[in-house]
Amino acid sequence: MNTGNVFNQELLQQASEYSTLYAEVIIPLALPLNFTWKIPASLAPQARIGVRVEAELRNKKYAGIIKRLHHEKPEAFEPKYILGVLDDEPVVFQRQLELWNWIAQYYMCSEGEVMNAAIPAHFKLSSESILIYNEDFGDDFSALGHDEYLVAEALLIRKELKMNEVQAILDNARVYTVVKNLAQKKVCHIWESLKERYNTKKETFIVLHPKYAAEKELEALLNNWQKAPGQMELLLAYLHLQRSGAPVTKKELLVKSGSTDAKLKGLLEKNILVAEKRPIDRLPRLPENLSIDFEPSAAQQQALTEIETAFQQHPVCLLHGVTGSGKTEIYIKLMEQALTAGKQALYLVPEIALTAQLIRRLQKHFGGYVAVYHSKYSENERIEIWNRVRSGSAKIVLGVRSALFLPYTSLGLVIADEEHEPSFKQQDPAPRYHARDTAIYYASLCGAKVLLGSATPSAESFYNAQQHKYGLVTLSERFGGMALPEMTIVDTRPYQKKQDEKQIITPPLQEAIQQCLDAHKQVIIFKNRRGYTPYKVCTSCGWIPQCAQCDVSLTYHKQRNQLICHYCGNTYPVVITCPACGNHQFQQRNFGTEKIAETVEEMFPGAAIARMDMDTVKGKTAHTQLVQQFEQGRIDILVGTQMVVKGLDFEKVHLVGIPDGDSLLHYADFRVNERAFQLIEQVSGRAGRRDTQGKVVLQLAHIKHPLLSFVLNHDYVGFFKAEMEMRKQFFYPPFSRLIKLEFRHAGKDVVQRAADIFAGKLAKEFGRYMVGPAEPVVSRVKNRYLSELLFKLPKDAATINKCKAGIQRETALLQQEKPFKSIVVIPDVDPV
Repeated sequence: MNTGNVFNQELLQQASEYSTLYAEVIIPLALPLNFTWKIPASLAPQARIGVRVEAELRNKKYAGIIKRLHHEKPEAFEPKYILGVLDDEPVVFQRQLELWNWIAQYYMCSEGEVMNAAIPAHFKLSSESILIYNEDFGDDFSALGHDEYLVAEALLIRKELKMNEVQAILDNARVYTVVKNLAQKKVCHIWESLKERYNTKKETFIVLHPKYAAEKELEALLNNWQKAPGQMELLLAYLHLQRSGAPVTKKELLVKSGSTDAKLKGLLEKNILVAEKRPIDRLPRLPENLSIDFEPSAAQQQALTEIETAFQQHPVCLLHGVTGSGKTEIYIKLMEQALTAGKQALYLVPEIALTAQLIRRLQKHFGGYVAVYHSKYSENERIEIWNRVRSGSAKIVLGVRSALFLPYTSLGLVIADEEHEPSFKQQDPAPRYHARDTAIYYASLCGAKVLLGSATPSAESFYNAQQHKYGLVTLSERFGGMALPEMTIVDTRPYQKKQDEKQIITPPLQEAIQQCLDAHKQVIIFKNRRGYTPYKVCTSCGWIPQCAQCDVSLTYHKQRNQLICHYCGNTYPVVITCPACGNHQFQQRNFGTEKIAETVEEMFPGAAIARMDMDTVKGKTAHTQLVQQFEQGRIDILVGTQMVVKGLDFEKVHLVGIPDGDSLLHYADFRVNERAFQLIEQVSGRAGRRDTQGKVVLQLAHIKHPLLSFVLNHDYVGFFKAEMEMRKQFFYPPFSRLIKLEFRHAGKDVVQRAADIFAGKLAKEFGRYMVGPAEPVVSRVKNRYLSELLFKLPKDAATINKCKAGIQRETALLQQEKPFKSIVVIPDVDPV
């Protein structure tokens, strides 16, 4: 901030020597370049890098952020003046703007798209359309339609109307058509007004009137009290609450006294008590404290020492610790070191699901120093957390990938837990950034250290550690000396009921579950697909219900009695009659978590069973409540998707069942083996974390799959070596860098021609690195046909940057051609 202030003062001092002051401003639009605006002399003292300004572009107003101040007048156009400066202090810092610029360049998007993802929505303000009467039009409305006449007449009287006022006048759905017609006929001009959406939350506090601050005055008041005994009781209740030293709220006082608003009003009117509205935090804060009440084990202490040594040589260190080895305690000790050094620490997790247990653990040790940031919080709550981080009062931030964009003042440590998780990669919309890799770059700007933690590291991270680009520390034993779970593979073929119908719970798994329940232990059953049945098939002709907008089968959700598309979210009624042949018989293929839960309920009627997936975990607290119920032993069997895999620590879980291992091993992606190993090993790691060795039952038909030998022995290093041989042979990461282009259009022929033409233009220079174009497995989503083109590039910055420039150039040229004007080309750098 100080640097920005000095720079700003220097610019102001030079203002008399140079021309007008200009500002490069980032606005939340996908623009290839940032626009430049003039700064009026009256606003020059307020203009600073990182503050929001009100700027107009094509008759619409935007809240943009100043990226750069300068005196260079653009040659191509005449800049407009900014309309106002919205902040006294910067809402983002210089380092954040540098990060935005890097993300835009590396991930091939605009800084406006990064801004959209980075800052809370309420910082972007809302734009409200205002109709302003055109005095030159006059008052002859004879040529206007009925609805147009009503609005024009109101404008003539009022001169200005907001859109909600126009809606009240018309009371119909044609509002925007009417407004458009009035603007075209020049009856009015349409103006955009920016409106601040963040509201400070306030609460009423009750204080004693200053004239009774002296003890004598208060005693005299109480001794001479004659009437209104109810008010006396209320006043005594207030004085009792006041003794605690904490401010007394109106709500608290009324509850404590069992009194009414009327009695309180009487004391307020007599000027005995005074009501004050004060701003409060939406999220309650704990007292700030530092209380680390555990001692690391010998293995943990050795790992801590090795990490500290690695940080002296590398800015990034990979902690490869088996599941249950106590990585979280190591993280806590490192955060303690950062806190005592006056630094902030960022603890990144891949999904909100992981925060439920971690919040309680971190608050126990760090109290009010901890802030949590994720999308389940409201926009107002996110702004309050943003301001806490910016002020430096939030020393430790626990959050998902968006927490990376908070305005840290003294970031000293970044921890990326479960660093291998694909959830760290943003998919849609842009920026399609990877939070782990972005965190490493951001930490380099801040001079911070980065610790990557995982029991099953990503191939790229482990390769970087092997190449000594990262430090590497290994924790090869579980905390307390517990053994890793025993793995049992069950061949499902002998138990198959009918052709193409899988046995959900085989007798060996059923027996293992019963033994676990008899021992009063808990069970997790993992299936990475929600719903009841992934698809239904007509038994007569083989017809399968499909989404009208996407080329995918519909998943049957029994509880909702609907067919749902998991790509676009559209819902359909359950099909009773086959539209192809009129048959009424359908066969259910495969199974999801809903059907597993139903099957388990039938097998174990006395057990408490719950389901954890996107259908059952909704709302801010739903996941936390479910996790707490499982921790407290109120649930015996938990059926879930990936949510149950990621880093959760349950004391009583003895058995993990994976009823459909085949689905993890067979899909079209070069990372299929890596993903399967990670998922199986991670979900297995939930078993036997305390007291006794856990057990894992893996059901599948392909029992000779080469990956299984590594899974059985929990052998990550052996798997990594075998995987690297394949990756090197076929030139996949970490030996290459990938850029995937996705072409989207409503016309199938158009998208195919566009992709072919595009590839042809780049074939001469990058043909040997190109794969495709080709249709993806799902070739239509939301009524848009898709085609993909993949670049497998050498790890050479010059070649990669040249390819990116070529892609951006050819995209612009393609969209200038009339047939391809509406084609959408989406670049995805380092896809997962």
